[in-house]
Amino acid sequence: MSGFKDIIFANTENYQGYVNEQFQDLANQFSRLQDGRTEFGGAALVVYFKGQKVVDIFTGKKSETEQWQEDTMSVCYSTGKGILATLAHILVSEGLVEYDRKIAEFWPEFAQNGKENMTLRHILSHQSGLYDIRNMIENASEMADWQHMLQVMQSATPRFAIGSDIAYQALTFGWLVGGVLEKATGRHLTDLFKQYLVEALQLDGAYFGVPTEQLSRIAKPFPKEKPAQSSAAAKPKKHKKANFSDKLMQLSGQNPQDFLDAMVPHNMRDFSFFSQQGLQAIIPAANGVFTARSLAKVYAMLANGGTWQDQVLIKAEVFKELSQIQSIKRDRVMPIPMKWRLGYHRVITMGKRAKKGFGHIGYNGSGAWCDPKRELSFAYTHNFNIGSITGDYRLWGLTQEALRCADAELKGSKGWWF
Repeated sequence: MSGFKDIIFANTENYQGYVNEQFQDLANQFSRLQDGRTEFGGAALVVYFKGQKVVDIFTGKKSETEQWQEDTMSVCYSTGKGILATLAHILVSEGLVEYDRKIAEFWPEFAQNGKENMTLRHILSHQSGLYDIRNMIENASEMADWQHMLQVMQSATPRFAIGSDIAYQALTFGWLVGGVLEKATGRHLTDLFKQYLVEALQLDGAYFGVPTEQLSRIAKPFPKEKPAQSSAAAKPKKHKKANFSDKLMQLSGQNPQDFLDAMVPHNMRDFSFFSQQGLQAIIPAANGVFTARSLAKVYAMLANGGTWQDQVLIKAEVFKELSQIQSIKRDRVMPIPMKWRLGYHRVITMGKRAKKGFGHIGYNGSGAWCDPKRELSFAYTHNFNIGSITGDYRLWGLTQEALRCADAELKGSKGWWF
């Protein structure tokens, strides 16, 4: 199935799970968008509204031989940045970390090469200048060694003066934030994550570094079919068509080298986030593994101002701080305006506005976000073999419809823009 017509006439009931009637249109759209490709992967969608779960559905295949299950986990790439940032804000609320304290005060080795005045705020808002992973390590496989990468971060040199510019820390964000949390508390990141998020919210399926016994729950992309080799003389290679992200990059006028330096370590072909090594490594900016349920629950807590079931995880003054836009300056790496908060960006839709909303998308088009004004949270995961730094049209469309369904209840009208 392909094309707009196929989506319009797709099956609207090709999913399993629970849907509140208020959000039935969202479930129908989810089915339309997935229906024609359920033999090539699967997906899950979970939404909370006013503190209640209103959508919890899934469809398709976890692998070529297994169906997607309600507890299936996915590699969510940069979607995990928002979860790591949330952990940081909880620790700020606990008084264990501070946004504006110099990192070098508790991580002395970090003060090398002009970083003596850098703070957690600079890192969370992508104003550290430490985005150039390509020139920090010689081989992508180095990313699997957590302690080694912390040493790489502490000896790295910013590409611009701290706080003077914005460049998306596509891969370095995880070691930078995670390293700060470890050095400030004297505890391992996985222990902090387990205590302050997983156990606090009773999450089932949320990992930076997946335990061996949980690996079987992970959905993996299906192998791409290789074109048949012709015995005839080799034909000239066709130029690769530019995808949407490539076109955006060209139109934005940004330097493609900044994008390459942030996104692509040397010898990336020798490393896979889906290998056992990749899945069990701690690479929080890129290999977080989650269920849609876990992501949506974290953001449901954020949609409720940092409180969940009478438990205050994030104090009001900290929540106000984390949700404030830090800069609207154009990012060196991302081709669209991101409106960076402290670890989150704006909610990307197909027109509907969510001024108070924030979250994070992943390279494969997964994503999770909240809108505290609407008391709404959203998470979408999948295992389709696609990639785009600005997300996937399915993610934008589902985000749009989730906002519209909420507005139908809040305002009496769905609307398209407001």
